Amino acid sequence: MRDMKEILTELQGKIGYQFKNPDLLKQALTHSSFANEQKINKLKNYERLEFLGDAVLELVSSEFLFHSNPDMPEGQLTKLRASMVCEPSLAYCARDIDLGSYMLLGKGEEATGGRKRDSITSDAMEAVTGAIYLDGGIEPAKQFIHTFILSDLENRILFMDSKTILQEEIQKNAQSLRYELTGETGPDHDKVFHVEAYIDDILVSKGEGRTKKAAEQQAAYQALLQMKNKA
Repeated sequence: MRDMKEILTELQGKIGYQFKNPDLLKQALTHSSFANEQKINKLKNYERLEFLGDAVLELVSSEFLFHSNPDMPEGQLTKLRASMVCEPSLAYCARDIDLGSYMLLGKGEEATGGRKRDSITSDAMEAVTGAIYLDGGIEPAKQFIHTFILSDLENRILFMDSKTILQEEIQKNAQSLRYELTGETGPDHDKVFHVEAYIDDILVSKGEGRTKKAAEQQAAYQALLQMKNKA
């Protein structure tokens, strides 16, 4: 196992923020399963920081959308914000910085693929946001959110809504769309599903994911990217 100081130093370099109190970052990476195993005070896992980070993220993303979309009504702003800060979207952002590899997990969570589980990595993303806010205030927290959560929004939104967007495109052209599960790999606790997408019975893309739905989403996203490139 890597030294904790080395882990914290590497992650701080990756996110571009140096903690005055590195223990806050360590707490943000500590899952309850690890805290329980190590008999650490249960308040020293990431859950309280996640609670705080969720509020900071909502404020910063709301401000960003408010100024970026001056003609968008409240209902659309709310829907857009929800898609940006939902669990799959935050997990997508966490994968960009490989956040799961830095986490402290209990043996059970480790054995069942917790480092790649969306529910865990999305919570950790919020916890890191909360830790930065506590350590340095709103400005560095805002910088982190803008750099790692609100960047590349067009592609993130396309990815999150890929199945719906593809279905709408198919309906416009009176075509048919189907997904076919072609296989599963890996052990039961760390399974990967493989899916192919067909438009009018022609194979257009492939996807893989830790659930069948995630694999279909990836296949839909790849199909949309192909459509964009041809347009």
